[in-house]
Amino acid sequence: MATHQYGYREQSDASAYSSSYEDHGYGSDGSYDGGRGAGSGPRRGLRRLPAGLRAPIEGRTWREFGYLMLSLPLGIIGFVWAVTMTSLGMGLLITFIGVPVLAAALAGSRGLGALERVRARGLLGVEVGTPEPLRPRTGGPMAWIGATLKSGVSWRHLLYGVLHLPWAVFGFAVGLSFWATGWTMLTYPVWRWVFPTYVGQDGIQLYGDAGHAVYLDNPFEIAVTAGLGLLVTLATPWVIRALTTVDRVMVVGLLGPSRLASRVVELESDRGVVADTAAADLRRIERDLHDGAQARLVSLAMDLGVAKEKLGEDPATAARMVDEAHGEVKTALQELRDLARGIHPAVLTDRGLDAALSAVASRCAVPVQVEVDLAERPAPAIEGIAYFTVSELLQNVSEHSRATRAMVDVWRSQDRLMVQVYDNGGGGAVASGSSGLAALAGRLDAVDGILVVESPTGGPTRVTAELPWRRA
Repeated sequence: MATHQYGYREQSDASAYSSSYEDHGYGSDGSYDGGRGAGSGPRRGLRRLPAGLRAPIEGRTWREFGYLMLSLPLGIIGFVWAVTMTSLGMGLLITFIGVPVLAAALAGSRGLGALERVRARGLLGVEVGTPEPLRPRTGGPMAWIGATLKSGVSWRHLLYGVLHLPWAVFGFAVGLSFWATGWTMLTYPVWRWVFPTYVGQDGIQLYGDAGHAVYLDNPFEIAVTAGLGLLVTLATPWVIRALTTVDRVMVVGLLGPSRLASRVVELESDRGVVADTAAADLRRIERDLHDGAQARLVSLAMDLGVAKEKLGEDPATAARMVDEAHGEVKTALQELRDLARGIHPAVLTDRGLDAALSAVASRCAVPVQVEVDLAERPAPAIEGIAYFTVSELLQNVSEHSRATRAMVDVWRSQDRLMVQVYDNGGGGAVASGSSGLAALAGRLDAVDGILVVESPTGGPTRVTAELPWRRA
């Protein structure tokens, strides 16, 4: 296949997004720098060190350690609130008072959950979406209590308050132990003088009884202590990272929006994009009909009326006007064909993507090579989106790329339909703002598609669209 010449199919999806990943403050090793980037000042020199050596002094490690330290007091508050208010509400359910008490327990847990999301965002770099809000049917207090008790989000927040404390205690103890032990042993040569000066002994006591004591006081023992401290200090960031990974999972799983709610929001957004796109297409069709074929047909009707009047008195002029009207009819028919092709070309319905894309390529301003490797046809809707994606991309090639050749490649990769358009033009294309590529990306996103643009300044440009594969 022609695409293999450019080596795109063999690339992993991660490579297409690595630059975006690093632009948002994450290094190639996964380290988070708070979004400040890695190319300025002392940080540039720091990042030249191996990851294992710089981890103990990285900002990410300190933030994660601070997160573990704060988890214990906040976990206690959340646990006490959840258990106390839930027990009180359950005990009072024999009376009506228990219902609002339970609602208050859930509401308080949601408030503490909001604080936890802010803390996770600031210290762990975890972007957790806000879960769906309460939607009481009316504005009264009873409607609010009912909506709170029926909300799965509220119960998940309450569950987080109960489960978080045991893990917070474990994380606090392990994280603080590793941190304190490592740095204490590593810096032992610096502060050993405290023992003979203020404690009255030669160093840290390893063993002691009534008649014998062992201290870390000679140079060899001090060096071994510092060496062990260095090992523990280097291991501490990875222990902390493993502990906070569990916290990330808990925050995202229990305090974020549910998958169903996220999917509903996504579908609502996609529905809006589809509606806007359909409305824009209808306006375009109406404009093309009004300014193109309709205007020509009105002019044609007027010319034929004049020719009819002159038929008896001036046959030669009438014949000339009829001949001009015949040309206008041909032009109007061509405009109608172009308009119909822009709605849905007949060749796409009859012969599929290969023939339809070849027709589009023949109208491009530069030579285009088309390769379609499909054993079967996708669903008509997906096929149409792929066709119009290629049409718009080739139009961009004709108008903006300054290319001398282009290539279109279509293939199936598991459950995805892959469409790639390559040109050797000047590059610089971006899918942002109000550009045509941004609008195209929005259309693809409405059907769970992806648009990836690789267009460095100076070229070449490679645009790849992924669409979900659905059988015809």
